[in-house]
Amino acid sequence: MNIANLVTCSRVLMIPVVVALYYSPISHSNLYAAVVFAIASITDWLDGYLARKLNQTSPFGAFLDPVADKLLVVMALVLLTANYTSPWFVVPTAVIIAREVFVSALREWMANCNQRNLVAVGYIGKVKTTVQMIAITLLIGVDVQSPQILVQLGYALIYLSAVFSMWSMITYLRAALPTLKMK
Repeated sequence: MNIANLVTCSRVLMIPVVVALYYSPISHSNLYAAVVFAIASITDWLDGYLARKLNQTSPFGAFLDPVADKLLVVMALVLLTANYTSPWFVVPTAVIIAREVFVSALREWMANCNQRNLVAVGYIGKVKTTVQMIAITLLIGVDVQSPQILVQLGYALIYLSAVFSMWSMITYLRAALPTLKMK
């Protein structure tokens, strides 16, 4: 266990904290939940930075980092769909979650074919993750007394994240297609 892996583990441990705060009866609990979610989101960048900077990359870290990301995002989106029940929110959320599952399965398949490098995280995937984390943080933090423009911005960013999700999924699928055709 190294520092980078501990940072990744901290992201997983923050998930129940976000849920507990979000449903807590304390005043402004949604804002506290949003802050913890934002911190957890930042650890996604931090663990990779530390692993490279301190030369602490490891097979365990390479496994755990994407799992921690998926757990954090899916948990937050499920949490939000309990309050944002409109199909206008649920549909892009379902697209994002479906993409996460599909790309994880695709990467697993490609790893079994010794071609994992073809579906390594690319620029558009990083943009997708950034937009997604900002959208989720915003939507966790707003409440009925928040300015409506913040909710609308959160919705717009979720839609943008869904578009980036599909774009990155298609990019990864195109890269994997020659290998998939051979099997």
